[in-house]
Amino acid sequence: MKKPKWVIEKEKARRADAAATVWLFGLHAVRDALMNPARERVRLVVTKNAADKLAVAIAASGMTPELSDPRKFGAPLDPGSVHQGAALEVKPLDWGKVEDVAGFGPGQAPVMVLLDRVTDPHNVGAILRSAEVFGARAVVAPMRESAPETGALAKTASGALERQPYIRVRNLAAAMERLREMGYRLLGLDGEADQTLSDALGATDEPIALVLGAEGPGLREKTKATCDALVRIDAAGEFGSLNVSNAAAVSLYACQNR
Repeated sequence: MKKPKWVIEKEKARRADAAATVWLFGLHAVRDALMNPARERVRLVVTKNAADKLAVAIAASGMTPELSDPRKFGAPLDPGSVHQGAALEVKPLDWGKVEDVAGFGPGQAPVMVLLDRVTDPHNVGAILRSAEVFGARAVVAPMRESAPETGALAKTASGALERQPYIRVRNLAAAMERLREMGYRLLGLDGEADQTLSDALGATDEPIALVLGAEGPGLREKTKATCDALVRIDAAGEFGSLNVSNAAAVSLYACQNR
């Protein structure tokens, strides 16, 4: 029996994902990826100077680096990439399913971060750093219209990509529903909301899932409708606003200190 076209396309997509690699660059990002036993590494290109700085990490990884002339760096990076003489080709990390990292026991009130159409890798990298600092279980984003794992994201995350789960899902609303079933309260950040984040956190000791949208369009209507409440970060001035990475950091701090 011939397979349906959609099944064939899905299988092709899975094979493409399995074969995909990412080039990480910069000393911090490369060092942390070399030290991460869960990271599948393919190729390491370094200058002599970078090799000396990364000597411990290279030895721990067991890789044999390719030495490159700094004037003609041998990794296929964008010309504007600030690689600091180090680039590492890797397979994307697999953190499993949302449920794998979102579980909690009695007396615990963990925090999750969900991103709706946040496509800028620098913003996502900064959010991963904040998520690690403030102890979020994971950062979750949809497969489409979100920043994939890239060298720019990893460099901005400054190592957090190797330690902070970043899970991309096919359907964000469905992931939100699963978190609600697990006991999370879903708070969507919306500058026009009537309730403040502080008030919402003060009224609950439940696990929290913070849902943030892209700058400009914000949360989609489906995402808003799936939230338990829409909240805003209270600003001192009438026109105060934060970009999404700063809003995530402030919200995570508020959750940690409720």
